[in-house]
Amino acid sequence: MSEEVKNKAIKGGEFVIRETPYTDIFIPEEFDEEAKMIRQTCLDFLDTEVLNKLERIDAQEEGLMQSLMDKSGELGMLGVSIPEEYGGFGKSFNTSMLVADAVGGGFSFAVALSAHTGIGTLPILYYGNAEQKAKYIPKLGTGEWKAAYCLTEPNSGSDANSGRTSAKLNAEGTHYLINGQKMWITNGGFADVFIVFAKIDDDKNLTAFIVEKDFGGITMNPEEHKLGIKGSSTRQIFFNDTPVPVENMLSERENGFKIAVNILNIGRIKLGAATIGSARAVLSTAINYANERVQFNLPISKFGAIRYKLAEAATRLFANESAAYRAGQNIDDAYEALVAGGMDEAKAKLKSVEQFAIECAIIKVWCSEMLDYTVDEGVQIYGGMGYSADAPMERAYRDSRINRIFEGTNEVNRLLVVDMLLKRAMKGELDLMGPAQAVAGELMSIPDFGAEDETPFAAEKKIIANLKKAGLMIAGAAVQKLMMSLSKEQEILMNIADIIGYVYVAESVLLRAEKLQQTQPGEHADYAADMARVYLYGAIDKVNAAGKEALYSFGEGDELNMMLVGLRRFTKAAPFNVKEARQRIAKKLIEENKYCF
Repeated sequence: MSEEVKNKAIKGGEFVIRETPYTDIFIPEEFDEEAKMIRQTCLDFLDTEVLNKLERIDAQEEGLMQSLMDKSGELGMLGVSIPEEYGGFGKSFNTSMLVADAVGGGFSFAVALSAHTGIGTLPILYYGNAEQKAKYIPKLGTGEWKAAYCLTEPNSGSDANSGRTSAKLNAEGTHYLINGQKMWITNGGFADVFIVFAKIDDDKNLTAFIVEKDFGGITMNPEEHKLGIKGSSTRQIFFNDTPVPVENMLSERENGFKIAVNILNIGRIKLGAATIGSARAVLSTAINYANERVQFNLPISKFGAIRYKLAEAATRLFANESAAYRAGQNIDDAYEALVAGGMDEAKAKLKSVEQFAIECAIIKVWCSEMLDYTVDEGVQIYGGMGYSADAPMERAYRDSRINRIFEGTNEVNRLLVVDMLLKRAMKGELDLMGPAQAVAGELMSIPDFGAEDETPFAAEKKIIANLKKAGLMIAGAAVQKLMMSLSKEQEILMNIADIIGYVYVAESVLLRAEKLQQTQPGEHADYAADMARVYLYGAIDKVNAAGKEALYSFGEGDELNMMLVGLRRFTKAAPFNVKEARQRIAKKLIEENKYCF
């Protein structure tokens, strides 16, 4: 294994305690020509086949979504992640992220495609045996068969392992008979293959099965009437003594919950990528309208309040894009390291994503909330027309809202971020205690007022390091004070998760700006620096607010006062004129008449 691969394949969550050099991250500007061609194919497909049919898609015109899936399959869009031996392209994880991003502006079609290629196909690809892969993956890769994922039940949402769907072996020992109800099943109305989770007899944990629609015993309710993504097929599905051959058990008995968790990790980061593509399209539409809409004899893009909205949305988009592709490459690097170490390729795929489950959760939360901010401000920029169903923002606004619920609610994902970090620390996989104790000791010392480092972004890197210290201080104090009861203090855990998430995204965009300045200096790099600083200064305030709320919740007396002093120290920064930086960003957006970064 090369030293380069070793160094890049850092542990998931390690960003909290380790400084990452810009040379070790991937930025979107580094995608090669082949990846860019794949992305352009997806964008062209949306333009020619999807965006001109949105009303028909939302009306769920009979056969239309299936036809679109077939056509996208013919172009190879469904097989980017599938190995060449099964008829796919075998591209990197980050390239599959780029596809999710490119398709993300396709509204309900994006949901159908993502469900099929992700949670519908990957369980078989990663957990199936040789026979199962040979039978199903080629057809799923071309779109000949469409896939759906059946996990959620009426009484089991976030608590997925509490599902009541049952599987019982028949007297002959040839089939499992599945009985139960699944709900909110994306692609349910037209899927040929279902990944179904059920409990065998009195098992504690779920088992996964590959169920073909033609096995029989499957009935469905009519399509759900939803707030958004109206064109996405969403059904309740009932299994009534559905006979499933024993050879269609996926992986091992009671391994279903593990499959669900690991596939959801992939779903989370891919959802983040899709929201990036959606936000890019929404923001470009809003910029175009701001340039066309005239009030007081001026385009509204001339007004500071509108320019603020455009620049802030662009900054959040650029920052979250930086984080998503940074994590995507970390997953690819971890995969390479695991394979170089002798691990089976399919297992390495799963293990590499599992290693970065913390980052996957952060990206899911921050990207989905970034999209919600963008569509909300898009409606505001359109004004009264934004509220009209005849204007483009209405669909984007409604469709966005589900992303904070999909793939685990944002609240659950915030709790997972902290839970996974603490569990890794307790297992000895991450040394959080040492750095936390060092920060506690630093609170008792006199601040270092040594000579200022004048290298590029040195001041900003110091801010990032201090924000990490704030998070370690608060998390360490909360663990010591609350001990085992911390797991019940969800408000405090979410405060800590907010600090960790803002640190990760702020560091990601800063590293991207630094890498651009070092490798591709010029106008684009200068705008990246503006956006990195605007995002960072916003993150400082958010970390300070989350930190105070957490400390007020459990701190007392002199200890509380000392930590508040520490929080002020760790969230202190020299003044920076964010208004002028936003003005520069907005000026570029308005001149280009689209999101152009």
